[in-house]
Amino acid sequence: MASWFALVGQLVFFIGVSMFTGNWRFAMWSFMVSMLAGVPSMIRTVQAQKKANNELESTYKNS
Repeated sequence: MASWFALVGQLVFFIGVSMFTGNWRFAMWSFMVSMLAGVPSMIRTVQAQKKANNELESTYKNS
């Protein structure tokens, strides 16, 4: 959940701030920060889910 906020939530929030203020540097900086924080988090989340699914499948195969 946190990785989705880092990836999408921050960007949407700062686009709103940029639209309100008219200063689009907020959106530019938030995009870079969102990518730096969000993409590695999403990669780790997907890897952890695959590992959990593989462990669950092996548990059922051994039963």
